[in-house]
Amino acid sequence: MIASLLMPGFAGTELPEWLEARLRAGLGAVCLFAENIASPEQLRELTAAIHAANPLAIIAIDEEGGDVSRLHAATGSPYPGNAVLGRIDDLALTGSVASAVAAELRAAGVDLDFAPDADINSDPDNPVIGVRSFGTDPQLVARHTAAWVAALQAGGVAASAKHFPGHGDTAADSHRALPVVDLPLPALRDRELVPFQAAIAAGTRTIMSSHILLPQLDPMAPATFSARILQGLLRGELGFDGVIVSDALDMVGASGTIGIPAAAVRAIGGGCDLLCIGTRNTDAQLQEIEDVVRAAVRSGELQESRLADATARVRALAEELAASRQVGPAPAEWVGDAARIRSAFDIREGIPPIPADARILTLETSANIAVGVVPWGLAAAGVAVVEVRDGDALPVDDGRPLVIVGKDIHRHAWTRAYVDRARIERPGVLIVDMGWPGPDRHYADIATFGASRVVAEALNGMREGQAQ
Repeated sequence: MIASLLMPGFAGTELPEWLEARLRAGLGAVCLFAENIASPEQLRELTAAIHAANPLAIIAIDEEGGDVSRLHAATGSPYPGNAVLGRIDDLALTGSVASAVAAELRAAGVDLDFAPDADINSDPDNPVIGVRSFGTDPQLVARHTAAWVAALQAGGVAASAKHFPGHGDTAADSHRALPVVDLPLPALRDRELVPFQAAIAAGTRTIMSSHILLPQLDPMAPATFSARILQGLLRGELGFDGVIVSDALDMVGASGTIGIPAAAVRAIGGGCDLLCIGTRNTDAQLQEIEDVVRAAVRSGELQESRLADATARVRALAEELAASRQVGPAPAEWVGDAARIRSAFDIREGIPPIPADARILTLETSANIAVGVVPWGLAAAGVAVVEVRDGDALPVDDGRPLVIVGKDIHRHAWTRAYVDRARIERPGVLIVDMGWPGPDRHYADIATFGASRVVAEALNGMREGQAQ
């Protein structure tokens, strides 16, 4: 039972012998990351090997259709991302992106997609959600969440609305810390929970928990460990009967002070059914997790009935996915409409076209862990850029117009300072923010609300002389 609830990651592009052995012995799932993917052909061989070892194994991935992409980590995503889709507010367009993602994943042999992101980006300083969110309005986020879920699952891939009960009103990243959302339940019902209710109504097969502390609901345990939140609120009040998946247990918000094995015990006890362990896991790690969970059951810390309930839920999902698994031909790449994508941009009044001969600088900040290191911005669109990092000076003025491109420029002291200096020393400099901009437009003459390749191509179309 314990093995059937574990979903590790692994290193490399081939199925390791230790992981194959565990799959044959009943390991329930595997999570793929960018480092596991070299090509569509290699990925298909890998997923086939996993399913050969265990036909009921659930293969999962994070493919959000925008900045967070594992399939397109080498080139940048061909999809615009949630924030752009929310600003366009065309449910058919959102559904078409989800359908295209489903077709790619189905062709690759993937069963479960950790998407859509159903968080409301309530805090513009949020370091981990931002453009992964459809927006700030609960009803808008809800209808696009439902459209994404319906289209993805119609394409034969299970959805996972995340990060319950809402990671949008945080100024901390649960990969690095334990965020706190100090809101009462009525406020959550009016805002954060609305998209999850829509996802449940749309039939989402799974919901992913978040490693955030909500002291007015449970002052002792983050959501992933909280029976009050997962069993009381999600199952009891909202009526969700599918599989609850934990966010990765290697994140600081879950295991930073107690370790992954203890976090696994608490996650199962709290109500999680399928445990995402993290990346680059090992045979020894999984053995330790199994041993600690088994000891918790024997000591009474973890009820065997909870373990059995989780096992039954995961088994039912695995059987459903295996029965419907069908690999078709490789899908054609979704082609975005550049004009429609540009309609989502927020362009300050009076801003001229980007000069064709502009010198383009990109402000390189630390990559969001959820996004990872992927091509972004105009560089992903094949445009020559100059990368700038903390401590770099403005380049010598060579007479060409200057364009500075960044992501979430307002959130980083050094990027704010760099733009401030450029505004003084280079009158006419154009500032482009390809993240979620702050309220001060000093740091964003153009805000694109996404940095994926297709968004960058739409931005590049604004340059003088470029095809529109």
